Amino acid sequence: MKKEELPQDHSALSGVTREVCYVKDANGKYVSDLSTGWEVKKQALDNAWDDIKERVEEASLKVRNGEVSPVFYFMELKLMDLSVLSGYTGFWKWTIKRHFKPSVFKTLSDSKLKIYAKVFDISIEELKNFNGKTNSSL
Repeated sequence: MKKEELPQDHSALSGVTREVCYVKDANGKYVSDLSTGWEVKKQALDNAWDDIKERVEEASLKVRNGEVSPVFYFMELKLMDLSVLSGYTGFWKWTIKRHFKPSVFKTLSDSKLKIYAKVFDISIEELKNFNGKTNSSL
C-alpha cells in the first residue's frame, strides 16, 4: 500500500491511539506511518462498544430491580470480570459473587467498601448509594 492510500477513518479510539502500518513511500521504500483506522475496524469497534453499553445497561437495570448490588454494575462499567476484580481487590471470586447479592452488600464493612471504591475510582458514598440510575456515557 502506498503512503497516500493509508486509511484514516475515524473510530471510537481515534483520539486515543493510532496504529503503526508499513507502507511504501514515493521512492518505493517501506516506511512506517500512523493510521487512525479503517472502516472495517471502525465497525468492529462500534459493535463492541454497543455490546458493552448493553451489558452496562442490563447491570444498571438489575441494580434497580434489586437483583444485584452496585459492585456488579461498577465491575461491568469498568470493563472488568471476576478474575480482574479479584486481582485488584484481593477478594476471592466467590467472595465477590457473594458481594453481588444486595443483602450481603448492605452488610459490608466500610473497609471492604473502601477497597471496591478505590478500584472503581469512586467514593464509598457513591458505591453505597448507587440505585441503578445512570447518567454516564460510554
